[in-house]
Amino acid sequence: MKTLIWKGICYESLEYFNIRENQTGYTATSKIIGCYENKIYHVNYTISIDKSWNILEFTIESEINTKKNLIRGRKIQNEWKINDTINTHLKGFTFIDISLTPFTNTLPVNHLQLPENGSQEIEAIYIDILNNQIKPAGQRYTRTSVNTYLYENIRTDFKADITVNESGLIENYPQLFKKIAEYD
Repeated sequence: MKTLIWKGICYESLEYFNIRENQTGYTATSKIIGCYENKIYHVNYTISIDKSWNILEFTIESEINTKKNLIRGRKIQNEWKINDTINTHLKGFTFIDISLTPFTNTLPVNHLQLPENGSQEIEAIYIDILNNQIKPAGQRYTRTSVNTYLYENIRTDFKADITVNESGLIENYPQLFKKIAEYD
């Protein structure tokens, strides 16, 4: 088990995160609290991941200014069932990207296992918690050194050099997140 605390710089948040290895893969659980643009929020998520860092299912419970929301997703073969409905627009997607956490960047980092200077584009399910939106997001990851990746959003001009530890967990995501504590 590994426990981390990330500080959300832009989102004015703290995230208490745990990841546990089990016989079939990993289970990530987290609690996030914060305040952003007059939105006070609380988020709990759980993600089940196989040994190759593929997402099997996820649950995200949120409360924003006292309004509660629940998002459940499960991968069934090559499709995603989100809140009990198969979403055909997300067919073939491997990853999710939850807006308020850097953890979901660990999933492609560990799954792709890029060599240095290697690059790959992916499609991710972007889950914007604060605006209650789920949409496709084209992303590119380029491994620029042993512990650094250039993250690029294909549909916008957003880019960031993110650093990871030996487990692929985010150490620093400039202007967005910074690890402030870690315990094994």
